[in-house]
Amino acid sequence: METKNLDAYSITVNSIPLQIQIYSQKGHPTSYYHLSLLNLTKETKLIIEKLREQIITEISFDLLNKKDEEGEQEIKEQFKSKIMQLIKKNFTELDENTLHFLSNYVVITSLGLAELEFLLKDPHLEEIVINNAKEPVWVYHRKFGWLKTNIKFEDENKIRHFATMIGRNVDKGITLLDPLLDAHLKTGDRVNATLSPITTKGNTITIRKFAEKPWTIVDFLKNKTIDYWSAALIWLALQYELSVLIAGGTGSGKTSFLNVICNFLPPNQRVISIEDTRELRLSKNLHWVPMQSRVANPEGKGEITMLDCMVNTLRMRPDRIIVGEVRREKEVEVMFEAMHTGHSVYTTIHASNVNETFTRLTNPPINLPVTLLTSLGLIVVQHRNRRTGIRRTFQLAEINPDGTPKLVLQHDALNDVMKKVSDPETIYDVINLYSGMSNSQIYKDLEEKTLVLKWLVKNNITDVNELGLIMSDYYTDKIELLNKITGDVSQKEIITEAR
Repeated sequence: METKNLDAYSITVNSIPLQIQIYSQKGHPTSYYHLSLLNLTKETKLIIEKLREQIITEISFDLLNKKDEEGEQEIKEQFKSKIMQLIKKNFTELDENTLHFLSNYVVITSLGLAELEFLLKDPHLEEIVINNAKEPVWVYHRKFGWLKTNIKFEDENKIRHFATMIGRNVDKGITLLDPLLDAHLKTGDRVNATLSPITTKGNTITIRKFAEKPWTIVDFLKNKTIDYWSAALIWLALQYELSVLIAGGTGSGKTSFLNVICNFLPPNQRVISIEDTRELRLSKNLHWVPMQSRVANPEGKGEITMLDCMVNTLRMRPDRIIVGEVRREKEVEVMFEAMHTGHSVYTTIHASNVNETFTRLTNPPINLPVTLLTSLGLIVVQHRNRRTGIRRTFQLAEINPDGTPKLVLQHDALNDVMKKVSDPETIYDVINLYSGMSNSQIYKDLEEKTLVLKWLVKNNITDVNELGLIMSDYYTDKIELLNKITGDVSQKEIITEAR
């Protein structure tokens, strides 16, 4: 069968070298993701499998039921000690490095999530999916989209075991009576699991990977996820404490974008974030208090909802409030009441465009009065092209005095550029009211912000903490920062390129 190689790269997990090959086959609509261990033959793997089974029977049951870090470390140490003894006995000619390599391989594939642990370490993957025991594991690759892997779990009980283990680590259960699980790994990766017969083909696990390094505005500009002028306009809105609602479909990058715009927050204001699962990672120099909701325990007690957190947040003297996602009527109502009482709020919502966002907010089940929307400064829509996997800022809209949205910028998919639909009016009026800046001064401010953004990209400043320090310089001594930047490169050149 004709095969076409699309990509190949290596990753290392606990000193184990792994080779990834991505290829397509003629007549097959889906490409393939093949993971292989370097320098490990099939015969060696068969022997190791037998050794693994022998060791598992020898590890004490009490140890296997420990879930704290100390217990996990104890299991790993005991497991590795035993496997090294057995490997030495069966492979007498092995050197010390190979011995540790093989023992690490057995530890990783025997404890935790087996071969899924390797996939979790591939920085190019966004999602890892088990559909059932009959199909191979699927992955969503940043560059190639959905791919079939060469990893397969032959037993539905193995998949259920993974789901049970993940739930136990966060004090959640998954059973035939309660067959749906929402949880997260210790690394922050979000997990959803279902049990058959709710999913009729078999048990499923869906893991959405948590980026090891938080996205920054520089990453988004380099990847063309957003253009300079849109980024400068959002920065302007945040600086002058306008609330921002980020809309988009599943997987469009709403939470990542929320994290990115927090790069623009000033360091001298109190920031409180509320999430179901901790995903935001902000600069260390911010005055930031993260909060997280909590589900009820098996007895039905101890639940702390997003709404509970939001109501409590208003008593904590916040300057800025970040809400991971709003879904329910009461959450949205409290959030907009917070905006009306002078708080700046940044959150996300599921909607594909500006009109759909307006419709969703003003109709059941949320049913928000249109007049409340006037407290919102900007709606930003994120979009992912499912065919290509490319993410872009799709639309920017301001809110008119009557509460209706007005489109300002729209992404042109054919030419992959952001185009101006209309000039901002309400945003400029609000900034003029509270700062006294004229429209020409606001425009000059946007050009200065564009200048800074271009300089950040030029110097590849993608560390969230370093970026936070530069933003601190901007807010405390903008003139000095701009002098530093214009000393590096022509201001006219930068602005011309950015536009």
